[in-house]
Amino acid sequence: MSVRRIRMDAGGAEALAPTFRAAAADGPAEAVAESLADVRARGDAAVVDAIRRFDAPGFGGASPVVDPEEMRAAADGLEPALRDAIAFAADQVRLVAEASRPGDSEAVLPSGQSVRVRAVPVAAAGVYAPGGRAAYPSSLIMGVVPAQVAGVERIVVASPPGEDGLPNRVVLAAAEMLGVDQVIAAGGAAAIGAMAFGTETVEPVDVITGPGNPWVQEAKRQVFGLVGIDSVAGPSELVVLADDSADPAAIAADLLAQAEHGPDSPSILAAWDPGVADGVETALAEAGAPVGTITIVDCASRDDAIALAEAFAPEHLQIALADAEDVARGIRRAGCVFLGPLGATAFGDYVAGSNHILPTGGAARHASAVGPATYMRRMSLVDIPQEAVDALTPHLAALADAEGFPEHRRSAEIRSRR
Repeated sequence: MSVRRIRMDAGGAEALAPTFRAAAADGPAEAVAESLADVRARGDAAVVDAIRRFDAPGFGGASPVVDPEEMRAAADGLEPALRDAIAFAADQVRLVAEASRPGDSEAVLPSGQSVRVRAVPVAAAGVYAPGGRAAYPSSLIMGVVPAQVAGVERIVVASPPGEDGLPNRVVLAAAEMLGVDQVIAAGGAAAIGAMAFGTETVEPVDVITGPGNPWVQEAKRQVFGLVGIDSVAGPSELVVLADDSADPAAIAADLLAQAEHGPDSPSILAAWDPGVADGVETALAEAGAPVGTITIVDCASRDDAIALAEAFAPEHLQIALADAEDVARGIRRAGCVFLGPLGATAFGDYVAGSNHILPTGGAARHASAVGPATYMRRMSLVDIPQEAVDALTPHLAALADAEGFPEHRRSAEIRSRR
């Protein structure tokens, strides 16, 4: 669409950062609530109606569940190079997921009791893989592989069907290659409802993850509590910090790649050296008009550029600086950070091994990428021997008295020898 260049005055990061965020979509909350209620009440029939209304008018099935034979056929029909790429990407993500899987811990306390904290996988997970105009097998990989590493027993993938009534063939092939238990040909709020509430042919799951349009994300928000979710994600985001160690043409390519996500995906260069900004602007002009809007921010100083990145808390942050590692040590607000002039976000989108289902919309202030921990919960096992009962009871009694719970006190005292 366009490339714009603006000036940020010293100390202006907090005021400028919110202006880059896309406005929330109008009106999805009520429509999403209606769709979820319909799925909860009518099950498969409501999901099929939504498929015919939004995705595949000629859909002829009575259920959104994809025949496993279609998955096998899709996998068999893949070109060898694409099959190898899917397998390679999955292997990279699996290696990182295995390295980051939470483990158990135990604390033996001075009074004698022990508390073991177990990392326990949920029983079932749902992964949403966007569809429609494009196929996203990479998003399926990013959602499914960490769930498998976590130890989830049953994984359901939902992806919108095309006119033939099936999700994109590459998505189906990736699901088959990864051993996904079930794929449902449904999109939007209906797909989220089917996984959250269950239908006649889809068993409900415990956690739902994955990117999607505002209706998908609003549906995740509304079912949160009944199920766990990764986050309520918005448009994809990129902030690049660059100095003269970076190739302007490469930085321009990174900004253009981010703009491919759509017109509402912020793609921002924060530079304090006018020569760097000029070089990237020239490279962008030579490349042609981007799909979305790219913004070059002339910052008053290097510290102001870093402050802008921190204030924005982007999904992706590229630190294309000669001292990238040193700068990264001070970064606290980003979904995923790419280091040095060679660290393009595109690698993370596909094959670096880091997960590309990341917090957006400022959620990087408090949320994390999808990983095995997304599909696990912590459960404490408390062992209280007699000596611990005797040591703990007086303190419990004082607290129970202060809170007005005499039976709590009695529950402890009946076990104490004191």
